Amino acid sequence: MTPDIRKIVTYDEEVLIEGFRAASVPWRMFAAAAVVRNPWAGRYVEDLKPEIQAYGPVLGEMLTDRMIALAGGGDAIEAYGKAAVVGLDGEVEHASGLIHTLRFGNHFREAVGAKSYLSFTNTRGPANAPIMVPLMDKNDAGRRSHYLTIQFAIPDAPRADEIVVVLGAATTGRPHHRIGDRYQDLKDLGHDVDNPAAV
Repeated sequence: MTPDIRKIVTYDEEVLIEGFRAASVPWRMFAAAAVVRNPWAGRYVEDLKPEIQAYGPVLGEMLTDRMIALAGGGDAIEAYGKAAVVGLDGEVEHASGLIHTLRFGNHFREAVGAKSYLSFTNTRGPANAPIMVPLMDKNDAGRRSHYLTIQFAIPDAPRADEIVVVLGAATTGRPHHRIGDRYQDLKDLGHDVDNPAAV
């Protein structure tokens, strides 16, 4: 059992001027997306596990290879994330199933030497639906300069019976970051870094 992949799409954006000021280093965000036939489309399936376990490693390895090639190496990636958009004949659970498995995400995590979790979105929509890939620092979840979002769309995907599975990354944070990191907020509020909600 292997995923039926119709197409692979890459997105690559390099920002040279942000906020009317040149970036000292180009701000680059990029993504790799696989458009996959949804094996559960149009029906209710109780056990999603067989397809998740079969598809996850294949998609994770393939998309990770594309991302590392785009970056020129795992060390070049500072922020990362993942997303999935399921077509209208599927459930959001189907999108979630393909990206919320360690068999998928661990390929990317290990390739970039990450410690933090992969931020994510899982949504449903028609062809040309917005694909939103939230990013965060691969090692420091409190580094706000690397709270980023890649946004793009694929004109003919997802079809009703497809899922778009995506990995995203950035080689830097925002060029003119000036809102500070969450640690100062926690200090000001008297909260513990390990218990930010103070509960």
